[in-house]
Order: sequence, then C-alpha cells, then structure tokens
Amino acid sequence: MTSPAELPHTVIRIVIAEDQALVRRGAAMLLSMEADMEVVGQACNGVEAVELTQLLRPDIVLMDLHMPLKGGVLATREITCALPQTQVLVLTTLDDDETVFEAVRAGAHAYLLKDAAESELLETIRALKRGESRLTPQIARKVMDQFRRLAQTGNSESSRVESTPPREGARSNTNAILAAEVLNGKEEKILELISEGMSNRQIGNALFLAEGTVKNYVSRIMEKLHANTRTELAMLSRQAKSV
Repeated sequence: MTSPAELPHTVIRIVIAEDQALVRRGAAMLLSMEADMEVVGQACNGVEAVELTQLLRPDIVLMDLHMPLKGGVLATREITCALPQTQVLVLTTLDDDETVFEAVRAGAHAYLLKDAAESELLETIRALKRGESRLTPQIARKVMDQFRRLAQTGNSESSRVESTPPREGARSNTNAILAAEVLNGKEEKILELISEGMSNRQIGNALFLAEGTVKNYVSRIMEKLHANTRTELAMLSRQAKSV
C-alpha cells in the first residue's frame, strides 16, 4: 500500500484487458487499493481493449495476450501505433519464445507472467509511468535468444548473397542488431542508458541535456536502428554487446 508521504502528484490511469472476468476483477481490486492508481476501464476482448484505450487514453494498459476477437499482440500493436504515450504492460500466462518476441516487437513496454508477485506488478506499473521499460530476466533471455536466432539467419543469408546488392528498403536483422556502428558518441551513450532502464529525464540529468533534447535523440536512435520501442532498443543494445 502507498503511504500518503509517497503519493505522486498524478494518478496512474489504467485500462485492464483480460477475458477472464475473475482475473480482471481481481486485478482491478488490487490496483484500486493503491492511492496512486486508478482503473478507468476494463475490456474483455482485444477489440474492446483498443476501443477503450482510444476513448480513455490511459497511461498504462494491462494486456493479456490470449483474448477473443482480437489477440493481445495485434491489440498492442494498434494501441502503441495510435497512442505512443500509452504504455502496454503484458500480463499473461504465455511465455513461449515466439509470443514474447512478437509482443515486444508489437510495442509492449513490459512483460510479466501472471504468477508474478503483486509487488512486482505494482512496481512495474510505476516504473512504466516513470518512462522505464521492464522485462524479467527470464523474459529478457527469451527476447535475446530470438535476436540471436535472427542474427544467425541474417548471417547465413548474407553469406549466400554477398555479391548481390540488397533491394531497396531491405535490411538484415544482423544489421539492425549491429547498427550501433552508425550512431555517434552521444547516441551510443544514450542507448547505453536506455538499456539500463533510464527514463528520458534521468538520461537528461546524467548527460546535462534537456528532456526534450533526449527525446529527440531517442527518436533518431529508433529510426537508425529500426526499433519500435525503448524495450526493443534495450534488447538490441544488449545483443550488440554480445556479438
């Protein structure tokens, strides 16, 4: 429970997207007990999740992946594309490598399994509000394994067509992972701090830059590395260090 002395200036507005009524209501009850959180909407399928999010524009969406009418990965992609200020926290039982990777690629900023402790869920929500990205070590390993497999595939394809010019707009995943080479010194430092989970404000304080300037740098880094989210940037940075 949050004590009055710890209350922030703003309340975190949350939409819960979960098809199981018992789980959805239980999560809503848990979050409503926190003085700095407010559940503003509940969705029982993916279509409703997208519609409610566009209507209510919450800070955070708790997203289950296995939902009727529209799956959680597709709903996450639509939400993050339409509302970049809204962050998606995946809360699901699904932990297979492909599902985890697709959720991160779709724009999820955090990924927790439903057996996570209540304290971990609450802290992750607050971390997202601060502009951080969160993946448990187990989930981070799965994402990194997927990047490694893509890198190996990219290397194999590259060796087969080394003398063939790439068609316009094409790129290998290996190039994406190793693209830190195209970043300048300041961008490399910012990418490193992103991989440590720092928000734009924290990066600005560390590098003596305005928060807006950091935001511009992050957008440019995302464009250069072909990344969709800060979480993906962090994974790309860690993977680049290991190859």
